[in-house]
Amino acid sequence: RRAFLNKVAGTTAGVVGSTFLQTAEPANAFGGGLKTCNAKLASYGLPPIANVPSGFSPLVEVYGKGRNRTPLLVSFVHPLDWIVTLPSQDVNGEDGTIQAGEYAKGDTATFYILPDSGKVDNISEQPKDFFKNAISRAISQKGDSIYQDFKIIKVEPVKGDYNNQQYVICDFKYTLLTGAGFEVDRQGVASVTSEGNAVEVLWTASTRQ
Repeated sequence: RRAFLNKVAGTTAGVVGSTFLQTAEPANAFGGGLKTCNAKLASYGLPPIANVPSGFSPLVEVYGKGRNRTPLLVSFVHPLDWIVTLPSQDVNGEDGTIQAGEYAKGDTATFYILPDSGKVDNISEQPKDFFKNAISRAISQKGDSIYQDFKIIKVEPVKGDYNNQQYVICDFKYTLLTGAGFEVDRQGVASVTSEGNAVEVLWTASTRQ
């Protein structure tokens, strides 16, 4: 289970700030396989995705195309049969996030930015409570009453492929409280970093079974 979830949240998860986005044109979801994604990364002067596990598909997408957001380049891999959803654009700017999932089962990988978090230097040196707060906020966007018994199981600092960027991979678990009145044990993995002027979380979870 951890290997599966970690492939989604950690193996090729990446967030790059707006400095590297000013020299290339805006684009939609950069699907079309590893070659297409790596060509887009190369256009930004960034290293390629080195490995995509069997049964997975890469995603490279700009978050923050609207003027109401700061642009970030996000990349990760997801199972081939997961459906990708992207932020919507209208006259008021951008809304929504980057997400891939098998929505019938409730299994998703979701990009989340902590509002008003500011830049956090040396994120790998933050205490466990910092990551507990960040991830619990990410999973509770529909309200704190939808889960209970949240717990961080493991915290593992890692280095990214570009400029030694810091990421922290966190294993976690919680109990989902459904609208039907029953409880579902869920386990997940999150990749946490701080790029630009915020803290970013890419988290994924599925049922314990």
